[in-house]
Amino acid sequence: MKLTLRNILLTLLLVLSIVLAACGSTTTPAPAPATEAPTATEVPTQAPTAIPAPANPNIILATTTSVQDSGLLDALIPLFEAQTGYKVQTVAVGSGAAMTMGQEGNADVLLVHSPTAEKTFMSDGWGKDRSLIAHNYFIIVGPASDPAKIKGLSAVDAFKAIAAAEALFAARADKSGTSTKELGIWTKAELDPAGTKPAWYIETGGSMGATLTIASEKGGYTLTDQATFLANKVNLQLEILVGSDKSLLNAYHVITVNPDKWPKVNYEGAMAFAKFITDPATQEVIGKFGVDKYGQQLFIPDADKTDADLGL
Repeated sequence: MKLTLRNILLTLLLVLSIVLAACGSTTTPAPAPATEAPTATEVPTQAPTAIPAPANPNIILATTTSVQDSGLLDALIPLFEAQTGYKVQTVAVGSGAAMTMGQEGNADVLLVHSPTAEKTFMSDGWGKDRSLIAHNYFIIVGPASDPAKIKGLSAVDAFKAIAAAEALFAARADKSGTSTKELGIWTKAELDPAGTKPAWYIETGGSMGATLTIASEKGGYTLTDQATFLANKVNLQLEILVGSDKSLLNAYHVITVNPDKWPKVNYEGAMAFAKFITDPATQEVIGKFGVDKYGQQLFIPDADKTDADLGL
């Protein structure tokens, strides 16, 4: 019995020694080369800086319908909100209505294109800051058949021809920058269809997009900004008939509402938007807008220019 136990113990010791020898001979993995370890410069030293939330993050932008209908604001507003933390409520109306909102303290910042009315707005103290941002041109569009034969004429002569032919003309009649421009051309032509209301002169009272649709459906003419027409051209039976007249310059400005008149307006937010839209990076976006889709600029950036540079 003792011999058997001894043999068993010897066997166990032999097995144990074999196991220990095997463990001792196991190859230890070599450490990774020092060059594979991340260097200090590859490890972020601090978290990205968060955009500080504005004290008053909500601003109201009263804007002409052309920058809305053309799609420009759809490109700019998300950029502004992402960069600044502000949230923009856009109210697209005619320039006249936008300035009325400013006079009533119902907007913080304006985008408008009615220079004469804008200067009055500023001189009356309703606006605090005013900056040129871009321009394009007004154009006269109509059916391809061109019943009044206006193609190639000046704006004034084209309006005279439309009136003489009693060809249908769709007018916005909404105190917008476009409407103001149109009425000015009729005055130069020594005509007053807005006052005499002939049957061929239709007052739509609507936006530029809506007015273009009415002119197209009725086979008539209208004055429009170039950007809105190009953005909607695919859905219209209209062509550009007068578009090279320098008198049809269409300039856009950004205006902050005067906090001295309305202390509750968000002047800080308005200034943030004004600085954003005149910033070189944003101006580059404006200059490229529409080129890929329409093959030409819809707006020509002008923040580096003055009114005098454009002859305003």
